[in-house]
Amino acid sequence: MPRKVLEQAVVEQAAQTAARRAGRYRWAICGLLFAATAINYVDRQMIGVLKPVLQADLGWSEREYADIVFWFQCAYALGFLAMGRFIDAVGARLGYAVAFTFWTLAHAAHGLVGSVSQFVMVRFALGVGEAGNFPAGLKVVADWFPQRERAFAIGLFNAGANVGAIATPLIVPAITLAYGWRAAFIATGLASLIWVAAWLAIYRRPEEHRRVSPEELAYIRSDPAQPTQHPTLGRLPWGRLFAVRQTWAYAIPKFCIDPIWWMFLFWLPDFLGKRYGLDLKSFGPPLVVIYLMSDLGSVAGGWISSRLIARGWSVNSARKLTLLGCALAVMPVMTVQSVDNLWLAVLLIGLATAGHQAFSANILTLPSDLFPRAAVGSVVGIGGTAGAIGGMLIAQFVGTVLQLTGSYALIFMVAGCAYLVALVALHLISPRLTPTGELAS
Repeated sequence: MPRKVLEQAVVEQAAQTAARRAGRYRWAICGLLFAATAINYVDRQMIGVLKPVLQADLGWSEREYADIVFWFQCAYALGFLAMGRFIDAVGARLGYAVAFTFWTLAHAAHGLVGSVSQFVMVRFALGVGEAGNFPAGLKVVADWFPQRERAFAIGLFNAGANVGAIATPLIVPAITLAYGWRAAFIATGLASLIWVAAWLAIYRRPEEHRRVSPEELAYIRSDPAQPTQHPTLGRLPWGRLFAVRQTWAYAIPKFCIDPIWWMFLFWLPDFLGKRYGLDLKSFGPPLVVIYLMSDLGSVAGGWISSRLIARGWSVNSARKLTLLGCALAVMPVMTVQSVDNLWLAVLLIGLATAGHQAFSANILTLPSDLFPRAAVGSVVGIGGTAGAIGGMLIAQFVGTVLQLTGSYALIFMVAGCAYLVALVALHLISPRLTPTGELAS
C-alpha cells in the first residue's frame, strides 16, 4: 500500500475513533438550525402557495406578482450584505435572534395589508430579515463542526428548507380555507417566535457550552489551525474580500443556481395549477413528494462529499464530483412542460429540486472550506447577495415569459442548464479550491 494512502487511512481511523468518543451535542445545535430554516421557508413560500387566492382576491397580474417577488429578492440581496457583516460583528447568537425576530414580524404583517405596494413593503422587510438565516447558520456550522462533517451538517440543516416547503402546502391551505389568508400569515408568524426563546436559552459557542465535553470540543477543533490573516490582504476586511478569487468561486455559482430554487419556490404551485388543473385543495400531495425528494437530495449531497473526503479524496475532488452528479440530475427537468402525466412531471421536478439541494449543500461549504472562520459570515453574505440578484432577474424573466406566452417551457430549459454552468464557473475560478491562507505558500 502506498505510504500516502496508508497515512490517510491512519488519519481517518483516528478521526473516526475520536468522533465515536466525542459527544454529539453539536447535532442538537444543527437541529436548531434545521428548525429555523424550516420556519424561514414556510414564511417565504406562503406567497407562492397562496398566489391563486391572492390573485383572485386582490386582482394581481402576472407582472405585479413578479414585481412583488422582485422586491423581496432586492431586499434579500441588500440584506445578505448587511446581515453577513452584522453577524460577523455581533456573533451568531445575537445576530440570529435579531434576524429571526425581524423577519417573523414582517411575515405576520402580511396579514394586515392588501394592495400591491403594501405587499411590496412587507415583502421587502421579510427579505431583509430572512437574509440573516444562512450567514448565521453557516457561521454556526463552521464553529461547531470539523471540516469532514460540515457538508453533512449543512445538508441536514439545509433540509429544513424542504420541510418548510412540505409543511406550507399542508398547513396553510387548511388555515386559509377555515379562517382566510390573513389569518394564515398572522398565525404562522406569531407561533414561530417560540424558536427565538429556544435559541437564546440553548446556544453558546462550543468553548462556552457546559454540555460540550472536552473530548467533543477537541474533535470540533481537530482541523489544522486556521490562519486569522490572509498572507497578502491582512485580516480580510469586508471590502477587500471582493479582490479574492475564492469569494467569486462561491458567489458566481450562487448567482447561477439560487434563482432556479426561487423559481420553484414561488411559481411551482402556479405551474401545477395551470398545467394539471390543481388548486389550493389538491396541489398539496404533489408538492409534498417534490420537497421530500429535495430533502433526500440535501442530506445525500452533503453525505456523499463528506464520505469521499473521509475515504481520502481531496476536498476539491470530492466536492466537484458530487456537484457534477447533481448538475446531471437536474437536466431532465427541461422536458417537464411536455409531460402530460402529473406524477411523471412530479418525479422530474423532484429530481431537479433534489439535485439543487445536493448541489447547494456542497456550494454552501465553500466559505468554511476556503476562508477563516472570522470571514465566513461576510463571504456568505456576498454570495447570498449574488444569488438574490439572480433571483431578481429570474422573477422579471418568469413574469415576462408567462405574460407573453403562458408557457413554462423556456423557464425549465434555463433551469436545466444552470447547474452545469455554475460548476464550470467554479472550476475556472478555483481549479483546486485553494484556501485563502495557502495562496502565498
